[in-house]
Amino acid sequence: MTRNDQDATTRLAAALAASDASLRLQAALSAGTRPEPGFVPALIARSAEEPDFFVRDMLTWALTRHSPDLTVPALLAELSSTTPQARSQALHTLSKIGDRRAWPALTDALLRDPDDEVARAAWRTAAGLAPESARAGLAETLATQLGRGDRDLQRSLSRAFAELSDVAGPVLRHAAESPDAAVRLHALATERIVRDPEEGFEAALHEARRLNALRSAPTTDG
Repeated sequence: MTRNDQDATTRLAAALAASDASLRLQAALSAGTRPEPGFVPALIARSAEEPDFFVRDMLTWALTRHSPDLTVPALLAELSSTTPQARSQALHTLSKIGDRRAWPALTDALLRDPDDEVARAAWRTAAGLAPESARAGLAETLATQLGRGDRDLQRSLSRAFAELSDVAGPVLRHAAESPDAAVRLHALATERIVRDPEEGFEAALHEARRLNALRSAPTTDG
């Protein structure tokens, strides 16, 4: 790295630490507009702690503008971080880069991560990167997360299943018979989302409740 490159990297790190979010946003924009190999560590380090959503989004964009040969290994290293935001932002950025070299690092532990934002990012990234041979197994792992969290988190999992499309069907049909009501309803709603990805999650959940009630209704002999 030349002296000029070192100076540019030092200036970037300082700008990314500014108290004004608009200055941090501009620094990330500049780093993506004029990418330099030395910027990658600073961008990734800031992603792990940046509190502003829009700045984080710009940091991800800036990283996608750099060579995957530099960014992917560095992002994969973040997946073992003890900081949840470091893991979630690395996963989010890997999903945007779309490099299938990241697939082996998407472990069951990440897909079941206790932090909702990490798990959400892992579901989305895995669904987008899984090779054909691994999609059915991924669906089985994702099924262990049905019924988890609030509506927004459940919507994210349903969208991941929708990306898996046909391989999701058998897994969801099995989960729809679960004795756990939350799992059962989420599976029924997700089946609808897989069939029609344009359907809203709330509408799908409403229909899932209706179908579940019909299944549970006592039968009468004529």
